[in-house]
Amino acid sequence: MSHDPQMAARAWHGMRTLILDRYDRRKEVTAALDMSFIRVKALRHLAGSPMTMRQLATELSIDAPYTTLVVDDLVRRGLVVRDVHPDDRRQKIVTVTPEGEKAAARAEGILDEPPPAILALDPADLATLDRIIATLTR
Repeated sequence: MSHDPQMAARAWHGMRTLILDRYDRRKEVTAALDMSFIRVKALRHLAGSPMTMRQLATELSIDAPYTTLVVDDLVRRGLVVRDVHPDDRRQKIVTVTPEGEKAAARAEGILDEPPPAILALDPADLATLDRIIATLTR
C-alpha cells in the first residue's frame, strides 16, 4: 500500500484544526466549571478511580509540586478529598467527592458533544469517519 505523506499531513492538519481551533471545547468546559483545564482534566481522571498523587502527576504529565497545587484547589472546591493511602501511609490518595462526580460528568458532557459539522455529516460519511477514528484510537 502506497502512502501519500502530503495527504497524511493534510488530514492531520485538518483534524488539528477541527478539534483545537474550530471546536475547542476546553474553553467552554473551563468557563462552565470556572477552573483551568488541567483541573478539569485531573477531576475527569479521578472520577474514573482514586489515584495516588504520584499516579495523578504521571497521568497529567505534570510535576509533583504542580499536582499538589491542582489537588489543593480541587479540595478547596469540595470536589476531591486527599487521604493517607490505606496500604502505604507514606502516600496520599485522592478520591472524587459526589460533587466532584457531578462536575466531572458535566465536563464529559460538554467535551463529548459533537460539533454541528459532525452532526451534519451524511450518515454514510459519519459511519466511515467513526470506523476510521476507531482504527486510529485502537
